[in-house]
Amino acid sequence: MRFAVLGLFHEANTFSPVKADRDMFAAGGILRGEQIVDQYADSGATIGGYLEGGARAGVEIVPLVFGFVNPAGAITSDVFESVVGEMLEALRDNGPWDGVLLNVHGAAVAEGFLDADGEIASRVRAVVGAELPVGAVLDLHANVSRRLVDALTITLVYQTNPHVDAAEKGIRCVDLLARTASGEIRPVQELVRLPLVVNIARQDTAERPMSSLVAKAERVAARPGMLSASVVEGFPYADVPDMGMSCLAIHDGDRSTARAAVEELALEVWNEREELQAHGLDVDAALDAAEHEAGAPVVLLDVGDNIGGGAPGDSTAILEAVCKRGLRSLAQTLWDPESVRQCESAGVGNEVSLCVGAKLEHSAGSPVAVRGTIRVLADGHFEESGAVHGGFRYFDMGPTAVVDTTDGHTLVLTSKPIMNSSLRQFLSVGVDPRDYHIVVAKGVNSPRAAYTPIAAKMVVVDTDGVTAMNLGRFTYQHRRRPMFPFESTTFDIGESR
Repeated sequence: MRFAVLGLFHEANTFSPVKADRDMFAAGGILRGEQIVDQYADSGATIGGYLEGGARAGVEIVPLVFGFVNPAGAITSDVFESVVGEMLEALRDNGPWDGVLLNVHGAAVAEGFLDADGEIASRVRAVVGAELPVGAVLDLHANVSRRLVDALTITLVYQTNPHVDAAEKGIRCVDLLARTASGEIRPVQELVRLPLVVNIARQDTAERPMSSLVAKAERVAARPGMLSASVVEGFPYADVPDMGMSCLAIHDGDRSTARAAVEELALEVWNEREELQAHGLDVDAALDAAEHEAGAPVVLLDVGDNIGGGAPGDSTAILEAVCKRGLRSLAQTLWDPESVRQCESAGVGNEVSLCVGAKLEHSAGSPVAVRGTIRVLADGHFEESGAVHGGFRYFDMGPTAVVDTTDGHTLVLTSKPIMNSSLRQFLSVGVDPRDYHIVVAKGVNSPRAAYTPIAAKMVVVDTDGVTAMNLGRFTYQHRRRPMFPFESTTFDIGESR
């Protein structure tokens, strides 16, 4: 068998004014053929799972075209049409195929397409025809549309947050697709979309209520004839009609059984709707907690500047408050290309005066004046071989500067915004986060796989920004109404069909 691999993987924060444009994709955002293998072989990412799954099943995996950039605003129409057009051309020109493996996120938005993933899958389906099996592994934050599921034969979803099971799901997808192509199984899929949003601070699948819901999905999936069952958290920072939680179930041939299973799972989710909401500490309360904690490091999760959710990674909300209090021993990253260039001009070992962070219109906080010594200048490349959110292996922060300030803080200034999901981000430039009392991690769930093993305490901080915890700060135009917790509502399982 020959399976094509292709995709455009993007999580779009529609509240961010920074578009995923041609310049953003130009710096390594589009991979072709063996470039995909070089980047993802032996990784914990979905494509790493596709490659491994093919080797296990004796399926030839043929990577074609894959686009990926950090979460940001919507994909510009020119980039979308260019990348998707190239994908489809490669699909047409390199067949025949026994199956197609898509790598799409599930919360992509492009200019002109609020459901960009559904558009991609539908175009792929139009090329390969109605009978060829097409599979995809979605991110747990997918806003799953019926159009997307209808265009796919197999739809699997990460069931961990932090996302450490991407490769595992990729392997499983190859297996199910191969069994479908050989006629061994006949998958039928059922979807329920709930009028419900889960708060970002309740999305850790190692904690209740998500842990119990994922466990329920596992039990449902283990029943005779079931091929998969998934709880999907959704992505609340994409203002689209399909925004919100959903459930998926796949059965071997029996649609009524799949429907009963997904309805049972969805009702379990709905019953936890109150527990799926949360409130965090403000910056002052979080710093109070850090000051009273004897152990170290205390990891402050800067929710509003969550790079993995489309924030810029340059918020100074916490740094400003730390400096005002006169607290010392803090380490954090800041996306600030301008300050990096100043450090490069000054050189290692020299003193520098900078105004760091908060350079964009939608940044939280204000630029902070610091003086310090440049400890390190680096190219910003690092590799993570352990478990990490999303399963990525190779990272590029761009030109990077480490500055030890006179206030007793260490700032890792980067030219590209990179999720704080790996300790190697600090260690690769000679900074050990265990040496500091406070470490700021820009995210809420993505840093946990890396930082939980070393943290004396982790504190969720409800900061401002385009990924703020309090969704009441955002104005939605396209979401469904009514929807909990924005409005009081009931859940009619029949209306979810």
